[in-house]
Amino acid sequence: MKKSAFIIALFSMVCFVATAQKFGYVDTKYILSHVPEYQSAQAEVNKLSAQWQKEIESKYETITKLESALQAEKILLTEEMRRKRQEEIDSKKQEAKDMQKQKFGVDGELFRKREELVKPIQDQIYEAIQEVASTSALMVIFDKANHSNMLYTNPKHDISDKVLKKMGLKPGEIIEEEGDGEEGGESEEGTEGTKPGGKDAPKGTSGNKGTQPRSPQKGKG
Repeated sequence: MKKSAFIIALFSMVCFVATAQKFGYVDTKYILSHVPEYQSAQAEVNKLSAQWQKEIESKYETITKLESALQAEKILLTEEMRRKRQEEIDSKKQEAKDMQKQKFGVDGELFRKREELVKPIQDQIYEAIQEVASTSALMVIFDKANHSNMLYTNPKHDISDKVLKKMGLKPGEIIEEEGDGEEGGESEEGTEGTKPGGKDAPKGTSGNKGTQPRSPQKGKG
């Protein structure tokens, strides 16, 4: 009987501790939609991406013209002339591929620029989350934006608006992103890409066009 009573008491204590642990979640996409600095950073990154992508595409257009000219004049050229023309084309192809890797590859200029502009904002959000969690005695904070396995969330556990207030921002004042740029390029493992009608031009990937923020929740602390 004593043993059973001890087990029941222990089980009750564990249940009490478990229920005493408080959880919460945030929606970082929703939070970022309120941060003017983030929208400006995204606009700058997208502008750079579009500019570099245009330069790379221009290089491949030049290559296409050179290849067409070589095909048309090939029969009139000596072996030495054909070899030199082909070497010029190959050199320009490599130059375009190198630029694509430099700008859009893993740890390329676009990645570093995004880190430079966005990381301070992420750090600010993380610090605000920590302060809210500490004040509200929350043990664990989930991010709804990055957890696709969160099938259901109770709004009363959403501390996103509290985080915004801690950052000095007003919930509901969603900032529209300035323009939609295109981010092109490939990772290091796929820097060659394709071009219309060929296989050597860069493939562009869509840039971040901003999040589709949810409607602000009412009655939140």
